[in-house]
Amino acid sequence: MTNDNDGARPRKRRWLVPLIFLPIPAVLWVPFFNSTEPSLAGVPFFYWYQLLWILISAALTICVYLATDKE
Repeated sequence: MTNDNDGARPRKRRWLVPLIFLPIPAVLWVPFFNSTEPSLAGVPFFYWYQLLWILISAALTICVYLATDKE
């Protein structure tokens, strides 16, 4: 009988998975970003904050996927 966790394979980092849920309260807590100032290149804060979280969410998803991917 062989042990699948013989040390040759990297350990799974399942503790990173909750990072995927980090953007949820950030975009659902509307009173935090319900304003027009500060604007960024003429775009009100409300819009660029939401778009920034799309990029952050994608980056977090990629990081968690790569860290927990099975070889």
